[in-house]
Amino acid sequence: MPAKKKYTVGYHVWIKGEKGHFLGKGRVELLENIQSTGSITKGAAAMKMSYRQAWQMVEDMNKTSVKPLVEKILGGKGGGGAAITEAGEKAIKLFYEVDEKMKKYAAELSKTVKF
Repeated sequence: MPAKKKYTVGYHVWIKGEKGHFLGKGRVELLENIQSTGSITKGAAAMKMSYRQAWQMVEDMNKTSVKPLVEKILGGKGGGGAAITEAGEKAIKLFYEVDEKMKKYAAELSKTVKF
């Protein structure tokens, strides 16, 4: 009989709201990029994503959330930009908490998968 092979359980985490997709790895990365750059444009560029796609993702998250995750900062002397709200920070934290729990569960399941 051939030797058993080792397998691992993989996963992708996304959180859905009543109105559709809310958070996933890409959206959280975009939020973090906006947080670090202060700009949707720069945040999108860091991911090689178009501004239009990034803005659509931000709008979708803001509509799906109870409170907006990103807010625009109107121009002034230094120009405009964007900022992550307190709700946005909580959303990032929530995603990583769920992801960590899933990672641990997948590791435990991987120990039992034999073929």
